[in-house]
Amino acid sequence: MLIHRVSGFASSEITPERLYLDRRAFILAGAGALVLGGAGAPDAAPALPQGSPLKATRNDSVSLKEAPTKFESAATYNNFYEFGVNKDDPARLAGTLKPRPWAVKVDGLVAKPKTFDIDELLRAFPLEERVYALRCVEAWSMVIPWIGFPLAALLKRVEPTTQAKYVAFTTLLDPEQFPAQRKGLLNFGSLDWPYTEGLRLDEALHPLTLLTVGMYGQVLPNQNGAPIRVVIPWKYGFKSAKSIVRISLVADQPKTAWNIAASQEYGFYSNVNPDVSHPRWSQATERRIGEFRRRPTLPFNGYADQVASLYAGMDLKKFF
Repeated sequence: MLIHRVSGFASSEITPERLYLDRRAFILAGAGALVLGGAGAPDAAPALPQGSPLKATRNDSVSLKEAPTKFESAATYNNFYEFGVNKDDPARLAGTLKPRPWAVKVDGLVAKPKTFDIDELLRAFPLEERVYALRCVEAWSMVIPWIGFPLAALLKRVEPTTQAKYVAFTTLLDPEQFPAQRKGLLNFGSLDWPYTEGLRLDEALHPLTLLTVGMYGQVLPNQNGAPIRVVIPWKYGFKSAKSIVRISLVADQPKTAWNIAASQEYGFYSNVNPDVSHPRWSQATERRIGEFRRRPTLPFNGYADQVASLYAGMDLKKFF
């Protein structure tokens, strides 16, 4: 996997957020028009423009007290491999993604399978804002105010059966919207499409696991996984399926994209464990984007008090 790192930058080099939003909205709108010819489903609800406000109630009980990472860093330094391997590829190329119309199928071992329209989901569940740290496997991290609702709320609505033990996520497969999925790039970096991810059912039902539809008080930008993604704050950043179209309840541990591509490096669990080094780098420290000094990496990304009991009795060096 190709890894790019950035050095720290001075505050004078950061574009003011208002100017950035205006510029980014213009670029994304223009790119979408050029690529898609301005066409859209005539009966589809129009997508909210980039930067549109999204109201949510702050959940302080699960929010970090740290200052968030600058919005421009969170929106321009990303892993979203459907757009490419470079950190700036998502922001440059995300104008091809059409977040409307959009549906999420919830099926598998459930009593009430259903396909939800994205706007139906937004109306069905109260939105919360939560400040979470998300650490990438490459040992950099950000603090982001996410907006969404607990995945547990959605799963309880479809009523998982007693046979359901895992939750599998599938992201959009559409080479017209995702450049890296096009012919000749389908298996770049040994990734197969569509991108898949998975959780144990108790992990998925944990109150910290968030289906996310926004960030920084606005709708989720395309490059950050619009219109809906999952955020599991105690796991590495790659355990964060974006642009989700299907959530399935299954009996057996599902195959995940990175576990298929490099099982010797990426296990199913993906818990933050500073005592286990990645084959190509140490995980003992991390660098928060916007900071110069590295900081010690905390077990479970600092959420051990809330989630360590999920893994009681497990060897987290074996189940990495």
